[in-house]
Amino acid sequence: MDSPLLTTSRPELLDDSGDQTFRELLYAYFAFGRSLDAARAKFAGYADLSTTQYLILIAVMHSRQDEPLGINQLAERLYLSGAFVTIEVNKLVSDGLIEKTTHAGDRRRVQLAVTPAGIERLTRLAAFQRPVNDALFKTLSRDEFKQLLQLLNRLATDGDQAIKLASHIERTLHPGDNEPMSTTTRGRKRSIGRSR
Repeated sequence: MDSPLLTTSRPELLDDSGDQTFRELLYAYFAFGRSLDAARAKFAGYADLSTTQYLILIAVMHSRQDEPLGINQLAERLYLSGAFVTIEVNKLVSDGLIEKTTHAGDRRRVQLAVTPAGIERLTRLAAFQRPVNDALFKTLSRDEFKQLLQLLNRLATDGDQAIKLASHIERTLHPGDNEPMSTTTRGRKRSIGRSR
């Protein structure tokens, strides 16, 4: 299938309908993603946190004791930049919800832990989270849940690489022109209109 309008070229993502099934997957994924975003915003609001601070507090709380999280490990786990995570962690430290200590094995690193005040806030939040998370994933069997986790971990890595590729292609296709295509098109239409 050689249509110039195909949005993917991988045979694994195409079938007799071209990329229609692939599009349907994306529509469903976006819809579920909006639900996840909305749930996260409600959880964060209930805990009086920004959505990023909520994610950080949850991630630090549920890190393994034998592998305490530092800034870099936290940023990697949440797919965020280290500089951004540092700013948000410092706010949580100022609010008394997270504490920093020197890493026992490497004094150049810090390790993060949730304070008693942070644990109290997350304990109250968990009563709100449980029924919502149960409803979000209620159709999955245990095996499907494990498979979804594996797939999403792989897709998250692929996603980072794909966005870097998108930036490279954008620079290659429009060297020196950072305007979106729609803006350029509108500009041309205005020029055409004026020339009449």
